[in-house]
Amino acid sequence: MITTFEPVEPVAAPGFTPERTLAILDIACRAVGLDHTGAQLLRHHTNAVYRLVSAPVVVKIDRPHQGATAVDVVALVRWLRARQVSVVGLASVRQPMEIDGCVVTFWQYLPQYREIIAPDLAEPLSMLHSLRTRPPQWLPARHLAGTFTRIARSIAASRILTPEHRALLRAERARLAARAAEVTFVLPPGLIHGDAHHRNMLWDNETDRAVLCDWESVAYGHPEWDLVTLEVHCRRFAHPAVEYEKFCHAYGFDIRTWSGYPWLRDLRELRMITTNAYKSAPGTPCAREVLRRIDALRAGTASRWNIL
Repeated sequence: MITTFEPVEPVAAPGFTPERTLAILDIACRAVGLDHTGAQLLRHHTNAVYRLVSAPVVVKIDRPHQGATAVDVVALVRWLRARQVSVVGLASVRQPMEIDGCVVTFWQYLPQYREIIAPDLAEPLSMLHSLRTRPPQWLPARHLAGTFTRIARSIAASRILTPEHRALLRAERARLAARAAEVTFVLPPGLIHGDAHHRNMLWDNETDRAVLCDWESVAYGHPEWDLVTLEVHCRRFAHPAVEYEKFCHAYGFDIRTWSGYPWLRDLRELRMITTNAYKSAPGTPCAREVLRRIDALRAGTASRWNIL
């Protein structure tokens, strides 16, 4: 159950903008007795992430969930930590809360003194994927079907796509949907992170281990989705190949050896392209990068991507 603190005044700024999220940050911090003065904006894309300077706390503001049921990530993270899964800790305030349609959560700030590399994800993902009991709260359970639905909605709602772009992306979605029944997954289904890559992992210096963060895409599904997500990030964003090889050795499975890999790889990349097409404003660097990826998809070239 998501807690809403009263009174919560609607924030007038339309869209998911820094102006809107800064106003939400103000309301949220006052509700739990934190000072947001001088807060540093760390990221503003999939969600808004602010680091407080008054306390070792990071505040995350999710995009509005537009009527869909939101996963209670606070309850989930508490459940995972009780089972020794390596996840970032929560700040000691009452949470989560919902303000102006956006879920707000508070997390421990972990200063980063070294970069995350692919092998760091092996142990936390293995621990997550090995869980055989379900957490008590609701989680999405039709992950692949939901992926095709989200791709279609992102194509329709994007403000940067031309009719030709939409036709190309819809044709690629149809191609992949037509082959879905042919794919046989080999790993036991269960709890998946949903967006497992370097930037959704932090290094905890106190425990000297990597911890998972950013749970907006968590679901019940096929672990192959998490594994192909990391493979796509390593390949498209030009991480050293040896790092992904080390991940595969530590995790115990190389997604590239699985017969369904080309299909799931293409589906994951299409999801990334269309999601960013939906999130990007016209004329921005993000929009130009998305359109460049679409041009490469049309040409069938294996281009390197720039991180958004």
